[in-house]
Amino acid sequence: MDFNLSIPVNVISGENCIAKNSEKLLAFGKRCIIVTGGKSALLSGALKDVSSALEKENIQYTVFSEVGPNPLLSVCRRGGELARSFGADFVLGIGGGSPLDAAKAVAVFAANEKMTEREIYTLKERNRALPIVLVGTTAGTGSEVGRVSVLSDDETGRKKSIAYEDCNPALTFADSRYTHSMPYSVTVSTALDALCHALEGYFSSKCTDIPTMFGEKGVSMIWQGLKQLRETKALPEKEMRAQLYYGSLYAGITLAYCGTAFPHPLGYVLTENYGVAHGTACAVFLCDFMKKARLFEKEKTEKILSLTNETFESFCQTIEELLEVPEIKMTEEEIEKYCSRWSEVIPNNFRFTPGGYTKDEAQQLFIEKFM
Repeated sequence: MDFNLSIPVNVISGENCIAKNSEKLLAFGKRCIIVTGGKSALLSGALKDVSSALEKENIQYTVFSEVGPNPLLSVCRRGGELARSFGADFVLGIGGGSPLDAAKAVAVFAANEKMTEREIYTLKERNRALPIVLVGTTAGTGSEVGRVSVLSDDETGRKKSIAYEDCNPALTFADSRYTHSMPYSVTVSTALDALCHALEGYFSSKCTDIPTMFGEKGVSMIWQGLKQLRETKALPEKEMRAQLYYGSLYAGITLAYCGTAFPHPLGYVLTENYGVAHGTACAVFLCDFMKKARLFEKEKTEKILSLTNETFESFCQTIEELLEVPEIKMTEEEIEKYCSRWSEVIPNNFRFTPGGYTKDEAQQLFIEKFM
C-alpha cells in the first residue's frame, strides 16, 4: 500500500463559497490583481462575486483581462508588470484553464522584474511567486488544484508547461454555479479534458493509491455527464453541472500527482496548428491511449470499464461520437515536422505512458489518423 500524500492547496467549495469566506482573502494582503479572460469571468458571475468579496474586505484590486486561449508568455509578462506597478500582494485568477494557468505565470513574473519571457521555463534562482488564489469557471481544467501552468511561446506557438511548487494556488474557491454559463461545445470539450486528466494520470507509472482513488472517483462522475451530453445533445441541469465540476477536481488531483501521458503533447499539435479546442484535441488520441493501457495495465483497464459500465468498444464509441473535429489532413513532411520536437527530448508524458511511448509511435499514429 502506497500512501504518499501532499495536497498543498486549500480548497473551499460550495454555493456562494466566496461570499461566505471572503475574510480568508485578507491573509494574502490588501492589494490584488485579478487575472481573467474576455468573457467567462463576467458571464459566469464569478467576477462580480470576487469583486464584492474584495470590496467587503477593503482589498484594493485591478483587473487584467487580456488572457486569451492558450495564454502567451508575452501576455503573462504584461500581467506581471501590471501587478508590480499596482503593488499587488497577490494574484486572483478567474476562468477556465487559460486564465488560471496565466494567473500562475503572472504571479511568477510579478515577483521577478528582470525575468525574460522564456526564462520562466528555466530560471532556477528567482524570487518566490506572489500568492495565488483561483476561481474556476469550467469543469475540465484541474488547474485549481495543481501547480501546472501551460503557456504558449509567442515565436513558435508551441505549448510548454511549468510546474513549480510556488505555482500551487494557496486558496481555491470551487463553486459549480460558475460553470452554468458554458455553452454545449465548451461543456463537452472541458469534460473530455477532465476525463483525459483522470485516465492519463490513473494509468501513469507514477500513480499510487491516493491518485488512484481520486482518478476512479473522477472517471465515474465525469463519464455519467459525458453519456448524458452524448444522448441529449443538450446542456446539463444544475445537478449534473455540479457532478461534472467536482469530477474535474478529482481528476485534477490525479493530474497534479501523476501528470499526463501522450494524448496531451499530441493534442497540443492539433491546438497549435489547427485550432482544435484543447480538451477535444487531447481526446482525439484517448482511445489510442486506452489501447496501450489495455495491453500493459489490463486489470486497471477492466476497473475503468466496470466503473463506466461499458465495454471497451462502447467506451471508445462514446468518445468518438462526442468529438467535434473538422477533417484534418497532414502531409508526411508536416507530420515529420510536428513530431521532430520529440526526437531528442522525450517528454515525461511519453515515459509515463503504459509500456512507454516513442516519437516513432507518435509519427505512425499521425500518419494513420491524418494522411
